[in-house]
Amino acid sequence: MRLSSVQIFQQGISAILQQQAKVQHTEQQLATGRRVLNPSDDPAAAVQILDLTEDLAQVDQYNRNGDLASGQLALEESALTGVGNVLQRVRELVVQANNASQTPETRRSIATEISARLDELQGLANTRDASDEFIFAGFQASTEPFVRQGDNFSYRGDDGQRRVQLASNTQVATRDSGRDVFMAVATGKGGFEVQAAATNGGTAVAGSRSVSGSFVPDTYTLTFSQPNPGDPVTWQVEDAALAVVASGTYAPGETISFGGASIRFDGAPADGDSFAVAPAPQRDMFTSIQDIVDALEGSGASAPEVAALHNALGGALDDMDRAIDHVLQVRADVGVRMNHVQSQRELNDSFNLQLRESLSQVQDLDYAEAISRLNLQMTALQAAQQAYVKVQGMSLFNYL
Repeated sequence: MRLSSVQIFQQGISAILQQQAKVQHTEQQLATGRRVLNPSDDPAAAVQILDLTEDLAQVDQYNRNGDLASGQLALEESALTGVGNVLQRVRELVVQANNASQTPETRRSIATEISARLDELQGLANTRDASDEFIFAGFQASTEPFVRQGDNFSYRGDDGQRRVQLASNTQVATRDSGRDVFMAVATGKGGFEVQAAATNGGTAVAGSRSVSGSFVPDTYTLTFSQPNPGDPVTWQVEDAALAVVASGTYAPGETISFGGASIRFDGAPADGDSFAVAPAPQRDMFTSIQDIVDALEGSGASAPEVAALHNALGGALDDMDRAIDHVLQVRADVGVRMNHVQSQRELNDSFNLQLRESLSQVQDLDYAEAISRLNLQMTALQAAQQAYVKVQGMSLFNYL
């Protein structure tokens, strides 16, 4: 078979181009540090690289979510710290106002400071984040959650709780609804509250209260009786069905127990004075504090008025204690979530490292092998070029 000069030249050029392509491919590998530049280089490895890259991108997104969650939870924790400080200050002022040395005028001045603390509490409840969203509004983050109209407060958010994904099967709540934090707060002490009747004319004051056993939920009425001056004072407790559940003779400083509730009473009740003992309802913090302000501003100097105030402030102290405990519980839950975010972040970082190691094994270049291969390819390219030069010079015209 005869070969034309054109065919010989084309074969030589093709050999040179093939060697140049190999050299260029190896140089690209060395420049990028990657063994697989195209799927055709290693189809199986290319699939693994794609999967590992997607997993890395997902883990990076989870870490960004964790950073967002940490920021949101830290902001909420800071706001709750402020709420706890406000409630603690209000409690201190209630204790101060409940002192017998106070006058109606000094109590009204205390009411002024408590009213200012109430405004501060509303401001904390309407805290915004860096995105100008209200953190205690649930899903209605663009709506101001707590609005005041006169002495009444209303919640305009919802019960939603935002969550972010920290891993494929792990989520964390980044916010708490204002209803859970500020509105649904237990009152009273031991599961019940004591309220003096507005018509009481004596000086009996409900003091410390506790639960002996378990409180039997019902609406009880404790009534004191003294038909004639000089007669012993007796007491009787009726349930909602007007059935007598307990009775006895009263002495100041005595603890009266019934239905699992124990209440210490001081002072001298008038004939017919009564106290309602009922399961403690849930109430918002704002109303509880506003009731304190109203009680202090309306306080009088007569013995029955002072007793009514002491009864109101005694219940208010229980309400403040429950509110403080409630905020501490919410803060503890926020702290647990912050720790969860941190723990998951550490797990994500560990998983990220494993993925990068696996990706390196599949994708990264062995420099020693690539440099040796480049030297061989350069030698082959030079040989192809020299062979082409030799073949190009083989023409009869050179000998004529």
